[in-house]
Amino acid sequence: MLKSIFRRPLLPLLALPLLLSPMPLPAQQGSGPYVVAESGRSFGRLQDAVDAVGAGEGTIRVSPGYHRDCAVQTAGRIAFVAAEPGRAIFDGVTCEGKAALVLRGAGARVDGLVFQNMRVPDGNGAGIRLETGDLDVVNSLFRNSEEGILTADDPEAALTIDRSTFSRLGRCDRGLSCAHSVYTGLYGRVVVTRTRFEKGSGGHYLKTRARQVDVRDNSFDDTQGKATNYMVDLSSGATGRIVNNLFVQGRDKENYSAFITVAPESRDNPSRGLVIDGNRASLPQGIGRQSVFVADWSGEALAIGKNELGAGLTRFEKRQ
Repeated sequence: MLKSIFRRPLLPLLALPLLLSPMPLPAQQGSGPYVVAESGRSFGRLQDAVDAVGAGEGTIRVSPGYHRDCAVQTAGRIAFVAAEPGRAIFDGVTCEGKAALVLRGAGARVDGLVFQNMRVPDGNGAGIRLETGDLDVVNSLFRNSEEGILTADDPEAALTIDRSTFSRLGRCDRGLSCAHSVYTGLYGRVVVTRTRFEKGSGGHYLKTRARQVDVRDNSFDDTQGKATNYMVDLSSGATGRIVNNLFVQGRDKENYSAFITVAPESRDNPSRGLVIDGNRASLPQGIGRQSVFVADWSGEALAIGKNELGAGLTRFEKRQ
């Protein structure tokens, strides 16, 4: 789990008057858009700020503006935080031919950043490439790229996404494997809450091989999607829950046969007891086609509760 820099305890009431006394701030050294909060040092290159934190813990504040820059984190726990949420934009530059942030440290947090226009030769240009460790993403925007977030495998780690937006992402062209808005490998747990997926440009909106998922209170708006596939693809099966989400399928689909799929590629993870409840789903008005809300290849007993389904939608279908 992420440590102290990510979740600070509330101060006791008796300590609050101390906040009224002026406290000296660390003097900034040099100039640049990236400031390590703990030392006050600023850097012109994001990689230099990451290297300054090293194997420790630290917060890097990113100033407003367009940053044609990237970094690779190989150690420590780092919070990448926009000084003004939504105004610090990483635009079109990737490291290692992968992403603006390549993360393989002990853990990371991303708060308030924008990632856009990420493209690389293998078709997987992402805002974030997560290779190991926990990652907590909040209040961030991923747009106009091949992929939003792409992970490798780390069965002991967790990816958490909250209050973020994924827009105009994904692709299935050039004879390359498809890219998706979010695509995780075999992670221990994937949590996606209060997040918007929209205007996909290919692939799935959320594709994951995680063992456990918690997907709730999100919107998957495919009305302006182009050549998209599934909304939620649990490629290898999963336990957990998919609850209280809104799903709207668009007209321009590469595959419109299902909204949620369970174990379509393998049965590596157990799926028994997966809860799918309290969701709303609909097809385009007047489209005249049929689809399935949950398509299952696992053969296990899923806990499909009461979901509000529009015309033309079948609740469940077993597939092989």
